[in-house]
Formats: sequence, C-alpha cells, structure tokens
Amino acid sequence: MDKTVADLATVVAGIEDGMTVMIGGFGGAGAPIELIHALIDRFRTTGHPKDLTIVNNNAGNGHVGLAALIEHGMVKKLVCSFPRSADPVVFTERYLAGRIELELVPQGTLAERIRAGGAGIPAFYTPTGYGTLLAEGKPIAEFDGRAYVQERWLKADVALVKAETADTHGNLTFRAASRNFNPLMCMASRHAVVQARRVVPAGAIDPEVVVTPGIFVQAVVEVADPQQEEDLNRANAVYPGEA
Repeated sequence: MDKTVADLATVVAGIEDGMTVMIGGFGGAGAPIELIHALIDRFRTTGHPKDLTIVNNNAGNGHVGLAALIEHGMVKKLVCSFPRSADPVVFTERYLAGRIELELVPQGTLAERIRAGGAGIPAFYTPTGYGTLLAEGKPIAEFDGRAYVQERWLKADVALVKAETADTHGNLTFRAASRNFNPLMCMASRHAVVQARRVVPAGAIDPEVVVTPGIFVQAVVEVADPQQEEDLNRANAVYPGEA
C-alpha cells in the first residue's frame, strides 16, 4: 500500500513513447514542474519518451515546464483549451512549422471530457462549439429544441499531478486554485504520478479533507520546495539551462 517513490527519475521511468500524458495545472498554478523536468532529463539521457500526446489546459510558457517538453521535441500532439497564453513562443513556432498537432477544446468541455474519462462515460452532449469549426465531423443531436454536440471522453496512460499533501497510501489534498484539473486527471489516467510538497504517514490526513482518494493514485514523490512556472519565467529561465 505504500506508494511513495524515492526520487523523480524513478517515478517517471515507466512513461513510454507514444503515450497520452495528462499534465495538471492552470497556467502555473498546480503545474508539476519537477515531474516534467525529470521527464526531460530522461529524454536527454535515453532519447525516450517521445511522440507523446499531452493533455493540458494551455500550451506552456517561456522555456520551462510544458514549454520545455515541447521544445525538446518530445510532444507529437497537444490537446488543450488555451494555446495562446502569456508567452507560448515554443508551441507557436512549432505549430506554424507543422511540427506539432493541436486539438483545440473549449475549457469547460476539456474538464468534462476528462471527468467523463474518469467516470466511465464514453460520450456526452454539450451546446458549446455548435455551429463552429470545433463541431465539424461530430454527431449533433437536438434536445428540447436546442442543438448539442457529442464529445468523447478523454483518458490517459499517465497523469503528472502536483499536490500539496499526500499520505503514503496516495490520498491527496491541494492548495487553493492549484487543485484545478489535477483531481480529474488522477481519475482519468491508468497511472497517476504525484509530486507533493509534503508526504505524511497514512492516517495523518483528516479523511474529511481528502480531495483525491488514494485508489486513483499509483505513485507519490515528495518535492518539498517546488518551483513555480511564473517565477522561473520572470527570471528568464531555460530548462535545463541551455540557451
């Protein structure tokens, strides 16, 4: 039942070429920077993983975190709702050059597709996107005189998640808005990998405040002093430090 892993390199070692990986975060809030950078370190050493499909709210900023993952050529396709964020220079360059595929999903629809994946609901209907390019090729149905678009669930091989506190059984709490997509992604993935600011013994978290039960989590690593994407970008950081 002890799901703790000693180090970041070990906890991302099972991510393979071609996998679908959900990455938590809303901008920098709740983004698992250390897990992403550990995945880049593995790629730089072994050449793997590559050809990943990434599910995230945005397309990364600057040259750290998700943007650095894209910059290293590890991402084949991005599924997101907001590719035009503060400084998406890496994604923009690659997209315009035809080097990365984009599936654009409205933000509420993205959240519901992930939730549906975790709940075992293969499809649902939403009015969002009807009559736009995003609805092309999708089934349309009418309910109570209004047209709705059928959207499919989203599931992943792996989720990379940032939590505030975890216990050794994988029960999680989150800090304020850092919660965002993280709990849903744990549910919608086969293997949820969590970095937590603090790991405590089983039973140390009040059951009433557990947000994500440990049944949805497969591995936990403690990162006591996590980096924040916005701070790194203000410092013009580049991961792993090369211009």
